[in-house]
Amino acid sequence: MRAPIGDFDTAVPAPDCLDELIAPVADAVRHWTGAVPADRIVYVETDPRWADTAVFVEHYGQDLLERSANCVVVAGRRGGETTLAACLVLSTTKVDVNGLVRRQLGARKASFASMDTATGATGMEYGGITPIGLPRDWPLLVDSAVVDLPWVLVGSGRRRGKLLVPGKAFAELPGAVVLEGLGV
Repeated sequence: MRAPIGDFDTAVPAPDCLDELIAPVADAVRHWTGAVPADRIVYVETDPRWADTAVFVEHYGQDLLERSANCVVVAGRRGGETTLAACLVLSTTKVDVNGLVRRQLGARKASFASMDTATGATGMEYGGITPIGLPRDWPLLVDSAVVDLPWVLVGSGRRRGKLLVPGKAFAELPGAVVLEGLGV
C-alpha cells in the first residue's frame, strides 16, 4: 500500500498490524467505532533516528511539515485537584496552555505534564504519544486546523512508527472537543 501522504517504505492499514502498536493504541484500533473506518488509519514505519522534525520531513517528505500534529499531555490544577488532558495541534504551532487550555479545563494553572506523568498515565513512549488510545475519561482538546486536514501524521504510541489519520477522525475520539485557536 502507498501512504496517502509522505514517502514511506512501509504503509499498512492499522487493523492489519496491531502487533506493531502498543496495547492502548492497538485496543483503540481494534474497538474503533468512528464514521471513518479503522482501515483508513495507516501505520507507517519510521526510524527514531530521524525523529527531529527538520530531519524527519527531509527524509520522509516536505509535505509532512504542514500535515503533522503533536499530541501533548497537560495538567490543569485547581485547588488540590489535577486534571490530565491531551492536546492535539499542528506541529507548526504551540499549544495555548496558559490561555485556552487553562480556561477549557476550568483550572487556575495549567502546564505540560512531566515526562513520567505523561508516559505513566498513557502507557505510551515519550515523543510518540498519540490521541488514539488515550484514557477514555480524559478531555482531548483538538485544534480545528487538525480536523480540517484530509490526512494528518501523528505518533503511534511509540517512537518507531507513526499513524496517518483522516483529520475528521480526531473529532470523534472519546472526550474530543474541537477548539478554534488551540494551536498558536
